Amino acid sequence: MQRIIFFFTLITILSTALPALASPDYFQTEAMPGDGIYSMLRRYSLDKHSCNFDQFYRLNSLQKNSHLIVGRKYQLPILVYSFNGKTIRSSIGIDDWNTAVRIQEYNELMHERKMRAESFKKDRILWVPFHELNCPDSDLDIPSPIENSPEEERPSTSTTAGNRKFPIFGPKYAYTPLLSNKLQGKVFYIVSGHGGPDPGAMGRRGEYTLCEDEYAYDVALRLCRNLISHGATAYMILRDDDDGIREDKFLDCDYDEVLWGGVKMVRQQKPRLFQRSDIINELYERNRLAGVAEQTAIIIHVDSRSKGERTDVFFYHHSTSQASRDIAFDLLRSLKHKYKQFQKSREYRGTVTARDLHMLRETKTNSVYIELANIRNTFDQQRIIIENNRQLLADWLLEGLMK
Repeated sequence: MQRIIFFFTLITILSTALPALASPDYFQTEAMPGDGIYSMLRRYSLDKHSCNFDQFYRLNSLQKNSHLIVGRKYQLPILVYSFNGKTIRSSIGIDDWNTAVRIQEYNELMHERKMRAESFKKDRILWVPFHELNCPDSDLDIPSPIENSPEEERPSTSTTAGNRKFPIFGPKYAYTPLLSNKLQGKVFYIVSGHGGPDPGAMGRRGEYTLCEDEYAYDVALRLCRNLISHGATAYMILRDDDDGIREDKFLDCDYDEVLWGGVKMVRQQKPRLFQRSDIINELYERNRLAGVAEQTAIIIHVDSRSKGERTDVFFYHHSTSQASRDIAFDLLRSLKHKYKQFQKSREYRGTVTARDLHMLRETKTNSVYIELANIRNTFDQQRIIIENNRQLLADWLLEGLMK
């Protein structure tokens, strides 16, 4: 009996001698302008683990793909422990050396990126990503910005950080400075019409042939570059590695365009359209699962009508999508405002119409279809063959999308 009493007394003494680890809190941060759940978690390098997104929804009582309110504080899946000044393992009660090393590297990275003001060794506050203790293996495969997406925004926290060269824009325009983060967390799929075996509509200007796909592609590249310069992630779905942004009046017609991932386009129109919509939908799902709330497809074409018919830039939207319609009207209002400002000699008469087009109907994103001009009309041709006009189209469309 005395031995039993002594044993329990010893256990009591030992248990009271061991330091008890307090339950950690979760780190809080405010939502910035333009923030979605994906962009917020990506800023803290938490975007490669699905359990981080699940925990974020639980902590903040949110539904998936919820919008964040600017200025409101949200709990991130980052556990906050007191650092005991000795080891990370003893501070948080783990034994695994490799996990401790990764946690140390994470804290150093956050300090380097200025996400935290002091080193954990100085302020004795240790950040532990939720996934390190619950799901350490990365399970979200968002397309790599370096290998697969030359025009996708590189994660950065300043206008100078990260690699800002995008070869798809050509040597002169490859460097793309980050002008703002107004579109951070938003994803755009830029799709220029036709290409590959199909040049699209064709017009004549003197001895030159104008191919729809070349002019639509040039405006699309310029718009894509504008979007990433304001923090967006943008995918050029149709691609021509030989033709970056061009300054020529007459753009050579060629047939070497491919689709995202190097996919060669088939000749039949319907399967070719499904190639594009399938690629967009696959990327859409991968981004959606990563928490991206706002994804938009912009499809750019040049129309063909009788030579005597002039058209202003006009827009189509999905017949049952209010969001698609709203984006189309934002673009329309942007161009109308610009015409009042710079083209006072005539009124802008663009339109917005619902259409049952494949790229509007078959893409899961909010989608808008743009017709830039009538490629057969002499006056309309100036809108696309003059290099400055192509840039203005991209600039004015950007303003509409930034609303």
